[in-house]
Amino acid sequence: MPKTYHIVLLPGDGIGPEVVAETRKTLDALAPLFDLTFDFSEHLIGGIAIDETGSPLPDTTLEACRQADAILLGAVGGPKWSDPTASVRPEQGLLAIRKGLGLYANLRPVKIFPQLITASTLRPDVLQGVDLLVVRELTGGIYFGPRQEGSEEAYDTMLYTRPEVERVVRVAARAAQKRRGKLTSVDKANVLASSRLWRQTVTRLMAEEFPDVVLEHVLVDAMTMHLIRRPGDFDVIVSGNMFGDIITDEAAMLAGSMGMLPSASLGDGSRGLYEPIHGSAPDIAGQGIANPLATILSAAMMLRHSLGEEAAARALEAAVERALDAGYRTPDLAHTAQPDQSVEIVGTKAMGEIVRGYLTPP
Repeated sequence: MPKTYHIVLLPGDGIGPEVVAETRKTLDALAPLFDLTFDFSEHLIGGIAIDETGSPLPDTTLEACRQADAILLGAVGGPKWSDPTASVRPEQGLLAIRKGLGLYANLRPVKIFPQLITASTLRPDVLQGVDLLVVRELTGGIYFGPRQEGSEEAYDTMLYTRPEVERVVRVAARAAQKRRGKLTSVDKANVLASSRLWRQTVTRLMAEEFPDVVLEHVLVDAMTMHLIRRPGDFDVIVSGNMFGDIITDEAAMLAGSMGMLPSASLGDGSRGLYEPIHGSAPDIAGQGIANPLATILSAAMMLRHSLGEEAAARALEAAVERALDAGYRTPDLAHTAQPDQSVEIVGTKAMGEIVRGYLTPP
């Protein structure tokens, strides 16, 4: 009898509905190959939720997510809701769902597809063999600390507790054990008290619980340089919320397009939220040219981390690789042709169909 999983879909704004729709079709095509059944339900988040309910994260959406096995999100935001002084903004929905579901660890893998190595502005020899994972703490730090906003004075507080640091470092260290056994912790311990607590906690925890993992500490300003100069030296990188936000966006550009990079947000249980790292791209929304591959790869992470379906996850990732090998590209990747290869530019729906055509049973 097929295993049934309940998946909440949060298409959101901009290109979100387009890329989520193709990913849903791809999961439906994958399901019978691995004796699975997906029960999907769609709910509101972000700008469209503000328009329809007045809230960027309606209570009904959060409750549905709490009952789901996993959540797949598209993107939120757009020019209509871009006023940073507005009391209600789409991005508040993201912060609220992370907090509401206890999703404190954001996993962003950055793997350079050989077929796309010319997509980045960095030299191919710098990118050769890059395969790293950034683990960002997601529910603490400066985005959630005490704050005050005024016309003459304002502040945001970077506040961390020892347990908050320990739990996200455990996620990163366990990932390192399954990879190449190296963990890089990023902080600003030479200036910030919160970073000194971070570093002390990481050092002690790694020595006590993960002595088999090689640990190094790097200051965040130095890390921004090292990621560009020698990205292949890193395996798993763990960082606080704000530093991780900056580092993950920088690391994304190693791949040359945000349209290729997935992410997972995890907590203590198996339930997680999965989303492409790109935004809502309102400039191309509705044109049928958005790249769905990051969302499809996010679904592969969902299969692996929340559902425990490793074989299905690998099949989905292999189908994406085969589509790239065959020379299919969405417009954001149009410049990635190799000297001995021609590429065919396709739209969102066509790319989804191509990936589905490359799915194979176990």
